[in-house]
Amino acid sequence: MHKRNAILLLNVAHAVDHMFLLIFATAVASIAADFGFARWEDLMPFGVGAFVMFGLGSLPSGRLGDLWGRRAMMIAFFFGIGASSLVASLAQGPWQLAAALTLIGTFASIYHPVGIPMLLQGAVRPGATIGVNGLAGNLGIAVAAALTGLLMQWLGWRAAFAVPGIVCIALGLVFMRVVPPETESPARRKGGAQVRLSRAQVARALAVMTVASATGGILFNLTTNGNAQLLTERFRGVVNDPATLGLLLASIYAVASLAQVIVGRLIDRIALKPLYLSMALLQVPVLLLSAHEQGWWLYAGMLGTMIFIFGAIPFTDAMIVRYVDDHMRSRVAGMRLAVSLGISSLAVWLLGPLVKGVGFDTLLLVLAGVAMCTAFTVLWLPSEAPARAPATA
Repeated sequence: MHKRNAILLLNVAHAVDHMFLLIFATAVASIAADFGFARWEDLMPFGVGAFVMFGLGSLPSGRLGDLWGRRAMMIAFFFGIGASSLVASLAQGPWQLAAALTLIGTFASIYHPVGIPMLLQGAVRPGATIGVNGLAGNLGIAVAAALTGLLMQWLGWRAAFAVPGIVCIALGLVFMRVVPPETESPARRKGGAQVRLSRAQVARALAVMTVASATGGILFNLTTNGNAQLLTERFRGVVNDPATLGLLLASIYAVASLAQVIVGRLIDRIALKPLYLSMALLQVPVLLLSAHEQGWWLYAGMLGTMIFIFGAIPFTDAMIVRYVDDHMRSRVAGMRLAVSLGISSLAVWLLGPLVKGVGFDTLLLVLAGVAMCTAFTVLWLPSEAPARAPATA
């Protein structure tokens, strides 16, 4: 019972993690008008601190997760991100909001290097587990689009931060009650990697993982942070209501999230390299379609884009499970995330100036080139040995 409750709460936490990171991007136009900005693009760079800390904070978070304990770190995650969101709801200017968003990003950095290894401890089918967890995370993105739009329309942008913040603190109390304390820290336990590679091959796999994660993170950050404004711009005259646009965007994320479940199951059956390469290459044509279309054709292009971007997400976590022992997975994930998310966080800072300078059409063409870079990087992933060590039961 405790294990089932822990799995449920860890999946909910993934949804929470992504939802809070995208509240600002969804509400940015309303906040900009309230703070006296003429254009939403001018306020967007103030949110970069959240994504910088989301990356850099992963390094100490992963280390503390292995050495101190994953349950304790997840409690800090729930309470910290909830309290930071309440602070954001009280901001009276852009710099106060930027500070609060940076706090949100700091606590949000805990989940991926701590929550996912905690979820995967003893998983018999890690690919399927990662797929369901990815579905939960991306449903959080869908909830951010829908809930933020509705709360802004009914109560204003401050409620879009305050209401989820209160719910997150309540989830922290539930997590403390139903998930028992760990008997020992992960660093004291031993758990074998699934696939045995030489030390040189592991180093090469980790390098590929980091670079591909960085380029994939650029795609993820620029699309998820820019999609709300792209949809608003390209649907002008077709749909203008913010709540309806939020629901349309939420439907894209909800459908695209299913890709992670499918990919997760395939990961348990197919070698990572050809599967990952296919997912990266399929991003290119849908990005090119989105660059030139309006209205419902744009909607189709965005749906295809998010299906393949979301579908590529499980691979880095799957590589860690296959190649890294459990007692140090949080630290390895933290190092990988610190580098890759630190680089991809620049995308959030650049989003507003890029759209203002060259427009969404050119930006999407650039993203198609980034997708090609991901595919080229995946080509360097080492092939797996046919003999595979059994998964830890």
